[in-house]
Amino acid sequence: MKQAGFPLGILLLLWVSYISVDPENLFVGRHFVIMISTVTFTLPLSLYRDIAKLGKISLISTVLTVLILGIVITRMVSLGPYVPKTDDAWVFAKPNAIQAVGVMSFAFICHHNSFLVYSSLEEPTVAKWSRIIHTSIMVSTFICMLFATCGYLSFTGFTQGDLFENYCRSDNLVTFGRFCYGITVLLTYPMECFVTREVIANVFFGGTLPSVFHVVITVVIITIAMLVSLLIDCLGIVLELNGVLCAAPLIFIIPSACYLKLSEEPRTHSDKIISCVMLPIGAVVMVFGFVMAVINPQDCTHGQEMFYCFPDNFSLTNISDSHFQLTTQLSTLNISIFQ
Repeated sequence: MKQAGFPLGILLLLWVSYISVDPENLFVGRHFVIMISTVTFTLPLSLYRDIAKLGKISLISTVLTVLILGIVITRMVSLGPYVPKTDDAWVFAKPNAIQAVGVMSFAFICHHNSFLVYSSLEEPTVAKWSRIIHTSIMVSTFICMLFATCGYLSFTGFTQGDLFENYCRSDNLVTFGRFCYGITVLLTYPMECFVTREVIANVFFGGTLPSVFHVVITVVIITIAMLVSLLIDCLGIVLELNGVLCAAPLIFIIPSACYLKLSEEPRTHSDKIISCVMLPIGAVVMVFGFVMAVINPQDCTHGQEMFYCFPDNFSLTNISDSHFQLTTQLSTLNISIFQ
């Protein structure tokens, strides 16, 4: 099952990615795709006991992430100039910026799986772990900055919580990017499942799960996550809540509080000063970020086409055909939108 699930899941996702979506057809709806890909793809990978076996899987996910970044950069050059810019496009740090802090915190959180990854190293040493962490964080920061910059330069004030919601459904290149992104999510989730299962094993089973409980607990974890994904179709609010409720405490609050409690360094020590600053910042991000996420959640188009994607006015396949006609049509659309 484990070996057959991987190619079967890929074939199913390829099939769904390139067929026309009919809302009345159960077999091409998002709920059916989520359930099938979970059963045939995510579940078999999550059933592994050794996290080291996910090494090649993580490499594939990283390569696909770079490929998606290339697609975003390509569309910034080819599509960005034809999307009208909002009046307040270059206003920095609007009131909802604190929600972005939560999302960025969530993107960089790795505390929960640090021990599992460290133990999976062939020769686990602090020096090697330090090199891996610093290299990973620097590469991740660079990639995130490119995603954010290219996405915002393309759509400015129209940028959605899920960047892929900004692109037109007729764009085959971006459709391939969506497919790659779906694969990266499926390849990344098993690592999170490992952490959850490890915590359950340590708390209730003394660190070792019998085979039956290993399978049952894995299935329960995967099922709960799948049900949440079936109920929520906008990534923006999910990332915001995860950021302010999970990432902020794990990154800012808990490490700072533990260091202040356990460290014997004087109060004027630089590390203690940094901890004293980080702790209240984390508290502010968590409280105000949660309130703003509930009161003023990010807008999501929920699969709807953006105004610049209407077939009669805009076509990605004809981007280079008529610059003058496209500019005139989009200007007319822009005027009508803001009237």
